[in-house]
Amino acid sequence: MAAPPPNPVPVAYQGGLAASVPDWLNKGDNAWQMISATLVGLQSVPGLVILYGSIVKKKWAVNSAFMAFYAFAAVVICWVVWAYKMSFGDKLFPFWGKAGPALGQKFLIKQAALPETTQFYDNGRVETVMATPLYPMASMVWFQCVFAAITLILLAGSVLGRMNFKAWMAFVPLWLTFSYTVGAFSLWGGGFLFHWGVMDYSGGYVIHLSSGIAGLTTAFWVGPRSSKDRERFPPNNVLLMLAGAGLLWMGWAGFNGGDPYTANIDSSMAVLNTNICAATSLLVWTWLDVIFFKKPSVIGAVQGMITGLVCITPGAGLVQGWAAIIMGILSGSVPWFTMMIVHKRWTLLQKIDDTLGVFHTHAVAGLLGGVLTGLFAEPELCALFLPVTNSRGGVYGGSGGIQILKQLVGGAFIIGWNVVVTSIICVVINFVIPLRMSEEQLLIGDDAVHGEEAYALWGDGEKYDVTKHGDITEHHMETRTSTGATQVM
Repeated sequence: MAAPPPNPVPVAYQGGLAASVPDWLNKGDNAWQMISATLVGLQSVPGLVILYGSIVKKKWAVNSAFMAFYAFAAVVICWVVWAYKMSFGDKLFPFWGKAGPALGQKFLIKQAALPETTQFYDNGRVETVMATPLYPMASMVWFQCVFAAITLILLAGSVLGRMNFKAWMAFVPLWLTFSYTVGAFSLWGGGFLFHWGVMDYSGGYVIHLSSGIAGLTTAFWVGPRSSKDRERFPPNNVLLMLAGAGLLWMGWAGFNGGDPYTANIDSSMAVLNTNICAATSLLVWTWLDVIFFKKPSVIGAVQGMITGLVCITPGAGLVQGWAAIIMGILSGSVPWFTMMIVHKRWTLLQKIDDTLGVFHTHAVAGLLGGVLTGLFAEPELCALFLPVTNSRGGVYGGSGGIQILKQLVGGAFIIGWNVVVTSIICVVINFVIPLRMSEEQLLIGDDAVHGEEAYALWGDGEKYDVTKHGDITEHHMETRTSTGATQVM
């Protein structure tokens, strides 16, 4: 019998039994998931690299950008070697998964599935089912990796301008291992909060509340910037800062739009709600600046944009458009109030030098969003995404009343765990490596720490020398203290 003619279609495009296109693969879902992961990655590299390098004082531009750049690379390696399975693998404890590599071919090319723990009712029926997206584990591992990476980079915003870079190199894998994986497993990976029904659509708690609380805690242990930097810390490039902020905003389409793990109607709702809330929050923050400080602040607008994006994240695909507007109004005003009013009057916050106000923009906004999600989560939208049946927000009655309590408990767990574990990590590192830069490094900045400067203002490769160039920061720039929306910076 003659052999059948060869298939003219390349293997990569064949369906059915072709090894590269198994029956369960949906190319549209896989494409959207990889695009979403790339968008989230672009939020960090180059988004936050640019934003951090631009929003700080000139002498810290290289160090701040490099902290973000380094963290991204370090998380990628730690994630695939052990941290992914601690976050989404088999249960070790109710709040933690078993460590293990996510590198093997057999694991990465099989159909994605998470979490790996299924919960049953007392009668044996499944209560919270396993999600099985129509793409390979490799797509899921990478998507979750960029979420983990941006969490560390957001945390870095609290300690810019004084944390020893070598201590940061040790901090990144330790915090990822002992803090991030716990929050991820507990809320997303099949842990006790996941099965209890705490809502965190895309990381209001896992990413933003944890980075804000851990950032404030780390800032406490590292100590404040130099007194000169605290008195005056102007952005070195406002326009470039806006470019980084723009990448952060547009990248959020992948942040929230990719979390249904499929290109479905819920992902469309999430993207629209994300932009509604961010735009509302930015406008409200700017209006408040104009009303109380008489000037619209660009940095304030960026802060308002961020708080809106953070606030909507835990409920992006779970709330209706009108609720997204309400959440935007509150995210543009509540963190503004804590940053501009409470921060000035609370002695503890005055003593802890949170460089970019990450506590306000991420911890406060993340917790606010989590609680508001418990209030506004719409039952039909919940059914499209949440594995716990009959989930609903408080305004929809029925079992919705208990949801706000669940949200508060979930937030309290993330806060408590991060305060304790982050403190332990900082103390342990400080025994081996000083958490804080030397006084000489604090005085000089990038040139002393890295031997590099962001802008060659003194000639081609000429080193900064106080005796030669003078102290430009103090003598040739306006020395008034920052006010209004920039005072935290």
